[in-house]
Amino acid sequence: MLAPSIGVLAYSTPSLLNERDLSWIELPSQAQRINQKADNVLVTVPPPSQFNGTNIFIPTGTNKSSLFDKPFHVYDDEFLSLIGESPTLTLLANAGTDPLFHEAVVWYPQTDEVFIAQNAGAKAAGTGLNKSSIILKISLSEASAVANQRNASGQVKVTTVGSNPQVINPNGATNYKGQILYMAEGQGADIPSALVVMNPKEPYNTTILLNNYYGRQFNSVNDVAVNPRNQDIYFTDPTYGYLQDFRPSPGLPNQVYRFNDRTGAVTVVADGLYEPNGITFSPGADYAYVTDTGAGQGYRGYNLTYPSSIYRWDVKEDGTWENRKLFAFVNSRLPDGVHCDSNGNVYSGCGDGVQVWNPSGKLIGKIYLGETSANFRFAGNGRMVIAAETNLYYATLAASGADYIE
Repeated sequence: MLAPSIGVLAYSTPSLLNERDLSWIELPSQAQRINQKADNVLVTVPPPSQFNGTNIFIPTGTNKSSLFDKPFHVYDDEFLSLIGESPTLTLLANAGTDPLFHEAVVWYPQTDEVFIAQNAGAKAAGTGLNKSSIILKISLSEASAVANQRNASGQVKVTTVGSNPQVINPNGATNYKGQILYMAEGQGADIPSALVVMNPKEPYNTTILLNNYYGRQFNSVNDVAVNPRNQDIYFTDPTYGYLQDFRPSPGLPNQVYRFNDRTGAVTVVADGLYEPNGITFSPGADYAYVTDTGAGQGYRGYNLTYPSSIYRWDVKEDGTWENRKLFAFVNSRLPDGVHCDSNGNVYSGCGDGVQVWNPSGKLIGKIYLGETSANFRFAGNGRMVIAAETNLYYATLAASGADYIE
């Protein structure tokens, strides 16, 4: 039990953060404040050919080393209640040049394990057209045991999961009726994209739920979320399989779909996006969030005039979406996976780590990695596993996730 003090109240009562200046509070040892005002006017602002959305901005008074030494970056004091008094960030594993830790980060509470998928279509892995990416898992009890270390690489076992039949090029995933639902991007022209459920326990048997839209192949299904109100499955379908040369030319617009597995109905809930990517719902499903990573064009590079944005929709009682609005434009590469905590704050994996906004779209903090995180997942109360391609991280903080559905 915490001893009562003004400092503890500031951490545990988010409403107070909007009412008083908390700059005097001693920060946790792994946290630092970022002075945004110090960068409003720079002595030199380089042209886009030298500095653009593919670069990581180094705030005034910091450097790459100092930013990583204290990785919990406070952009607004609202972030203090999310990280708590003693947040930690630990490197669990390093895979060299192989991007083993890409997406499909899913917590399975029955065994307290977290599943992760390798990058499909990555040249360093040789995945995509010639071979499928794989699924891996770790034990959170092992991760928790080394949370007091910054670098515990090699101390947590990373196990390959042999899905059967194999999930072909898995990308996004979520919990689904006691199993894990994967977005399988497919392979070539003859293995279509599909929604596949996998038993999280041996023999890791799989079943295809959906692999077409009225006879037409999806482009390359990417990420998925379950609406907690109606239990329907919502998923994104961009063209990244094509842009990474392991899927054919697209035959559908880039859209967000809704699937009712009870009736079999498949409908479109949102279109007009360049590359719809990550997807999640707010607590209670009042809002839906989708990241648009149109600026990232796979092997074709970047078009930085295209979106690197998070959009929000109102979710109606009947499960349809309306009133699309821009929620946030990301300042480092692309917003990929997106999730909410139990208070409705929005987190997204970006080019410098995990960025965090309050429900109104104000950037309040970052979990800084100095490298790209495509996805991550809360694992119950105060735990988060962060995939960063060749690196896998474990964070402890005060916030809890909102997107676990049995």
